[in-house]
Amino acid sequence: MAIGSDNAAFPFATTSPRFCNPISHRRIFSDVAEDVTVSVDGQSFLLHKFPLVSRCGRVRKMLVDSKDPDLLKLELVNVPGGAFAFELAAKFCYGSNFEITTANVAHLRCIAEYLEMTEDYQVENLIFRTETYLNEIVLKNLDKSLEVLCKCDGLDPIVEEVGLVDRCVDAIAMNASKEQLVSGLAHLECNVGSGKLHTHPQDWWIEDLSALRIDHYRRVIAAMRRNGVRPESIGTSITHYAQISLKGVERRHVWDSGPFVGDDQRMIVETLIDLLATENITTVTLSFLFGMLRMAIEVDASLDCRIEVEKRIGLQLEMASLDDLLIPSTQTSDSMFDVDTVHRILVNFLQRIDEDDSGELSPCGYDSDGMKSPSHSSILKVGRLMDGYLAEIAPDPYLKLQKFMALIELLPDYARIVDDGLYRAIDIYLKAHPSLTESECKKLCKLIDCQKLSGDASSHAAQNDRLPIQMVVRVLYFEQLRLKTSFSGGCGGDGGVSQRFMCSSSGVPSSCVSPQRDNYASLRRENRELKLEISRMRVRLTELEREQGLMKQQGIRGGDGRHGEVNGRAFLASLSRGFGRITMFGGPEKGRRKKSSRSSQGSEAKNNPNRRRQHKASFAYD
Repeated sequence: MAIGSDNAAFPFATTSPRFCNPISHRRIFSDVAEDVTVSVDGQSFLLHKFPLVSRCGRVRKMLVDSKDPDLLKLELVNVPGGAFAFELAAKFCYGSNFEITTANVAHLRCIAEYLEMTEDYQVENLIFRTETYLNEIVLKNLDKSLEVLCKCDGLDPIVEEVGLVDRCVDAIAMNASKEQLVSGLAHLECNVGSGKLHTHPQDWWIEDLSALRIDHYRRVIAAMRRNGVRPESIGTSITHYAQISLKGVERRHVWDSGPFVGDDQRMIVETLIDLLATENITTVTLSFLFGMLRMAIEVDASLDCRIEVEKRIGLQLEMASLDDLLIPSTQTSDSMFDVDTVHRILVNFLQRIDEDDSGELSPCGYDSDGMKSPSHSSILKVGRLMDGYLAEIAPDPYLKLQKFMALIELLPDYARIVDDGLYRAIDIYLKAHPSLTESECKKLCKLIDCQKLSGDASSHAAQNDRLPIQMVVRVLYFEQLRLKTSFSGGCGGDGGVSQRFMCSSSGVPSSCVSPQRDNYASLRRENRELKLEISRMRVRLTELEREQGLMKQQGIRGGDGRHGEVNGRAFLASLSRGFGRITMFGGPEKGRRKKSSRSSQGSEAKNNPNRRRQHKASFAYD
């Protein structure tokens, strides 16, 4: 028999055995009565004993063990390939003419093993024929090996026992490696002018691998890694496999409940994520990692898989976008967004930053190389990203204060040069959660560094009736400090941040925040001066609170509610004038009058809601 091509056929011309069902029995030969009825998966084949016994060791043993020479029926159980494979084997026993192809060779090899069609019973038996076809045609070709491997589904466990899966897997990996090498050499171009090398690989097999079931696909990828296939090609293959195999998984909403997907999708997600870890695939994109994370949440994958993806995202979090972080929550009793997942990703990012920073950090929180280190640039990007994320999740009425504050506290102080974004997010949260107690508002607002608010943000905060009075006082204090610095001729003409957080025109913090040793003395002196003036302000606040108490008592005695409102306004006006009398703010008189006027306007707006609505804040959330 010639089997040098895919169309090799058996050169037998006898009548083919025909399939017979229990209702209509048709004989193999019209002139010879059948000897035995073979039942396979509930279907009957009317056959003759001699052709089967001459080639099938299992059938011979069954007839011998039965000790009944007139046995008329045999029942075969757990037949690999079922009735289809048995019919092909019966044709071979009868010498029928049919072809061995990539579509049936796997079934023929397994049924031949099941029926024990070895050389002990007949020369060039079915096992020999199928093995010859596999070795000479299938395993030398990547495309044919892929097709045969796809046909191995449903043939377990015999297909594993004969080693057909392993041989196909190794053949695919070896041929892919060879094709990449040959393709790379064939398409290697040398630009004589520039001396650059250009490669144009054609990995056509990437799409074909998506037809494999997930356990076979995993073995193929592992074999490719061992054979040196490019990591970029493997990463592209994993991405394509995920897109094809998980296409039908729909998004689950927060209000949905009950079972969502079966074990197949969960197994695919967990296997692909495990492949990224075990094979150390680092060439996949960040958007793909976020997609796999969302899919792992949707299919309720194991916690280890989710943690693995979160770690990989944390390694490159500075490259993420705001839309990537807005992961919907699948818990009905929780917030609309999966805040816990983002929290873990941020923890992984900070751990990476700690590992990257080999030297000790300066008192200001920067490494000894200054502000141009890659880790500091990354953490500034993540700081801006997290401020945007906080502003997006803040309107969620189900978001708990503890989770919101935990995200804010996780980032170090030096992750934000200015706190405008943080102030905006906190103000949105306060507006969306009016039921917060006064103590909760104080705890939340303490996370804002008033020294790092720009002029517009400070103006908005000074007139924001949602903020505790203590924060308004701090904002006014640092606003006065900024004015004093501006009028005294120091840096800060932009009024954006305080002197300790000034930035150069390039956006990189200037040398006044540099952790170099020669600047430590000036920073310590400034800190001592600030502490002294804060102490003076506290004394003045105590006096003003005492005056407020006296005014309230006078209002109660007078019994006039309107008189009490006037006294309250007088207190805030007195508080504003008190800031102007502090010696540290002894700038030009014009500046003091301007600041006092603005402070009194802000105080009046806080006590009069109608006037508050009429007065538009200059700080825009956009």
